Amino acid sequence: MRMQTLNNHNQRRHALRVGTNLVNTSSSSESGVISEFVYHESHPALSQILLPVLHHLGSQSRWLLWLTPQQKLSRNWLLHSGLPVEKIVQLSQIQPTSTVDAMEKALQTGNYSVVLGWLPDLTDIDRERLRLAAEIGKAYGFIMKPLIDPIPRDGHLPSIKIHSSLYH
Repeated sequence: MRMQTLNNHNQRRHALRVGTNLVNTSSSSESGVISEFVYHESHPALSQILLPVLHHLGSQSRWLLWLTPQQKLSRNWLLHSGLPVEKIVQLSQIQPTSTVDAMEKALQTGNYSVVLGWLPDLTDIDRERLRLAAEIGKAYGFIMKPLIDPIPRDGHLPSIKIHSSLYH
């Protein structure tokens, strides 16, 4: 998994405890932050890194928004994740191209502590729009990018797509 932070390096930073590791992020009380997670759905690192961050942000009074245009979150997974289900909002019936606009608007409102978006490829202008929106709303924005291996390590092409446990 690769995590790229798209914020100004001159900002003051603090450490957020994630399990036994420390993850540096900009302080949400000063400004928002946009990070990009590039991950394999089959790799547990997504759960090991992202879930503790979401637990921390879920303890705030604001909502957690998931913008998943292609899938619907699994309620069973949510219940077992320990996340505050009553604070989670999901938008799944939107066009992928509208997801960037929806994420920008959601970040700007300040109603969400975190917005996770499965977005199409972004331009530098889109990234800057999201960064500014996160700053205005003092929110975290996570751009989720699942990696798709064209040829699995065992050399066989998959005949059936098995969906992640995050979705129905």
